[in-house]
This record gives sequence, C-alpha cells and structure tokens, in this order.
Amino acid sequence: FTVDSHLTILGGRNIADEYFGRNAKARFHDDDVLCIGPVVQDVSNSFDQYWNHRTALPAPAFCRPLADPAQELKSMREYLADSVRDQASTKYSEATRTKAKDYIHKLFEEEGSSSSNMFRSALYQFVADSPNKGVPSQANLATNILTPLTKSIQQAQHKLLVVSPYFVPTRSEIQEYAALVKKGIEVTILTNSLSANNMVLVHGGYAPVRVPLLQAGVHLYEARADASVEGSEHINSKQAVTTLHTKEFVVDSKELFIGSFNFDPRSIHLNTECGVIIRDAEMAQELVQGYEERLKTHAFQVYLKHNHLLRWKTLVDGEPKVFRTEPQATLVQRLVGGVFARLVPKSQL
Repeated sequence: FTVDSHLTILGGRNIADEYFGRNAKARFHDDDVLCIGPVVQDVSNSFDQYWNHRTALPAPAFCRPLADPAQELKSMREYLADSVRDQASTKYSEATRTKAKDYIHKLFEEEGSSSSNMFRSALYQFVADSPNKGVPSQANLATNILTPLTKSIQQAQHKLLVVSPYFVPTRSEIQEYAALVKKGIEVTILTNSLSANNMVLVHGGYAPVRVPLLQAGVHLYEARADASVEGSEHINSKQAVTTLHTKEFVVDSKELFIGSFNFDPRSIHLNTECGVIIRDAEMAQELVQGYEERLKTHAFQVYLKHNHLLRWKTLVDGEPKVFRTEPQATLVQRLVGGVFARLVPKSQL
C-alpha cells in the first residue's frame, strides 16, 4: 500500500472489514510496518514489475464491457460518497479518529514537535518474488523471496521466533528446525490453533508435524480463538473468532521480517510475496517482548506427554488449564481437520 511515492505500508493484511476490526463474526490480528525513505521506491519498482509484466491483463479481459461507462463511474462515485458519509458518524469511525489523534499527540508530547519522530532510521532489505515466479518456464530462474529469508534465519545464533498463520513445513524443513535446536538455538513458532484457523484445510497439513517438531525441541504455540485484538472493541465482536494473520520472524532479537510470506508450500512455490527485513535491535526486542507477554494468555502452548501425546496448556482467568484434545474446537472442526490431515497433499497448502 503506497501513497504518492512518499510512504508505504508493508505486511500481510488484506483489505476487508475483518482485518480492521469491523466484522462482528471474525477478527484478524496483523502487524504492519509504515515506511518512508528509499524503501518506498523499492516497493514502487516491484509494483511496476508486476503491472508491466506480460501476465498482467487489463480488467476488460475478465469482465464484459459496460454499456455506459461514464454513467457507471458516476454511480459508483455517488455510492462511495454516500458510504463515506454514512460511516463517518459510526462508533467505529469516531473511535478510529480519536485513537489516531491520541497516537499523534502522544508522539509529539514524548519526543518533541516534529513529525519525523513517528519514524526511526534502520538498515533494511526489501525482499520480493519476481512476477516470473508465476511463469512455469521461468520460475526456476526467477528472483525469489525465500533466498534472503533463509539467509537471515540461518544467521541465528541464540533465538528464532517465527509467526506464521499458515505453517506447513516439509520434512526437510522440520530437519532444518531440528538442526537449529541442536546448535543451541531456541526456536519458537506461533501459528493458529484449529479453532482459530480460518483455513481448516491448512491445519490438516500442519497437524501431523507437531509431534516431530516438539520431539526435536521446538517450542510450539497456537493462537487462541478468543484472543483479544486491539481495535475490535469498537464494535460488538464478543462472539467473533480471532485468527492470527501476522507473518513475521525475529532473529536473535536483532533483525526482523514483516511481510506477506507464510511458512508453507504455497508461499514458497505458488504465491508471489513481499516484505522487508529490518535490522534494528530495539524494534526486534520490542516485538519479542510483546509476544512473550501475550503468549501465556492469548495462545496455547503445545507440548508432549510421554513424548508422543499432544497436550495444550494456557491460562484461563489466571489459572493454568490443560487440554487433551484440540482446544476450543468443535467436533466438526476436529473431524474435518483429521480428514484433511490424511488426504490433502502438502504441496497444495
């Protein structure tokens, strides 16, 4: 999301109500990074590569031509204007405006009267797949996001935190995590629980890898479906299901990645992704600290009993609670997840 080639927002957030706390039935947790400086041009260049690629087709290739384009455009503009006007007086809009103003005022009060205090300077590397990744004859030679991400992770010496809503490692990737643990590196992975996952199909690919990961010494957490999401309190969302949607990792509390890349075969082989590696120890440490504070109450820690039986533990009303089956999940979810775990090829997840 880039504005006037001056600023850009990077992350994995989609444009829909549930990603902005406006859906009463679903709420998604995402992290984004707001950037200014040279990285904005990097993002714009990547966009231009896709826009001008031979596989990018104009809208008429996918829809019938309009009988009266000018009138349709006028009607659409009127509809959008009415929508903006109707939403302007809602509780959500009022809360959003107030929160934005409070945030800006706080920045100025704490750090001085300069808008530059909203940002911090850091070394970075913008990483993205080439649009050629989607062309079978050119995919093997295309620039891909996996190469720099793998290089960053392999530099870990002490700790690695991976946050991926859709986490489906292959057998070789499980071995790579195990190798990191053998080197004395603390590996922590946070993904969705079955009850929180909006893609039960993906959970079917993830479920079988839990035991080998835990046996290898990886720390595994699954996000709870009742976890709070900042911003969703502005509408009546008490019954909403929370889904982790953040894609990021932190290496040694020194550098971090935020983007659209999931740790699954689709992101590696099929989808085109982008993001930014930020080399800022303070920012990385703040991110890790935030997760450490919330994991006990917003996620289930998955562990093994007798080295082969899965168990989940969390804090409920301040008291520890242990689950013997997929927590917060319905019987239907468990049955469907179990079927998918046995039938769906990982290459398609």
